[in-house]
Amino acid sequence: MSPSAPTDVPRTARERARAEIMAEILQAGRLHLARDGAAALSLRGIARDLGMVSSAVYRYVPNRDALLTMLIIDAYDTVGAAVEAADRACARQEYLGRFLATCHAVRAWAQENPHEYALIYGSPVPGYAAPQDTIAPATRVPVVLLTILVDLTHAGSAPQAAPVDPLVAESLAPMVEFTGGQVSEDLLLRGLASWGTLLGSISLELFGHLHNVVEEGADQRDAFFDHQMRQVAVGLGLA
Repeated sequence: MSPSAPTDVPRTARERARAEIMAEILQAGRLHLARDGAAALSLRGIARDLGMVSSAVYRYVPNRDALLTMLIIDAYDTVGAAVEAADRACARQEYLGRFLATCHAVRAWAQENPHEYALIYGSPVPGYAAPQDTIAPATRVPVVLLTILVDLTHAGSAPQAAPVDPLVAESLAPMVEFTGGQVSEDLLLRGLASWGTLLGSISLELFGHLHNVVEEGADQRDAFFDHQMRQVAVGLGLA
């Protein structure tokens, strides 16, 4: 279970120039994403903002879907890198600390990049189907969470596994294969529930659904989120 490989550093002047233009296109795409939403993303609009003719932009990005894919991969890689750094900053055997650091890193990234968060964890973009290229970047955050469960199991500290309905167990086949059978089906189910709670909690806050439910102050929101994640950690056997 390893994250996607970093992009090679451009070596020639031509490669550097291309990388710079691609970075400008991506940045313009992010601005359009924030202003107009993913469904309204337009290469012609981006070309206009960059002072380029449309045909020039199409030499770098063939169509809107290709740009969406680039933005999605960039978002997954950015949040993935933030989560991996948070996990590395914790002692390996500090399972609760690693889990909480991971959760807080996802939330912090979402708060700083709400439109990118909505792009990868919100509603699907009409008419767009994500290609295979997005799969490896999309696994970076789940891999960190699953690795915590693998390490917990290897240390003999995982909670006693409860029996799992055979049909439910069948549904977990991709997850069992992904973890190499190192984590019990019961703990995998708990892990999936924690993933849903993490993203659900962030989405409720980010999209305004906690208004008049939880105090708006940053300290109160931080404390509320931390409490939620600690409760989830109890269910995982981390606390």
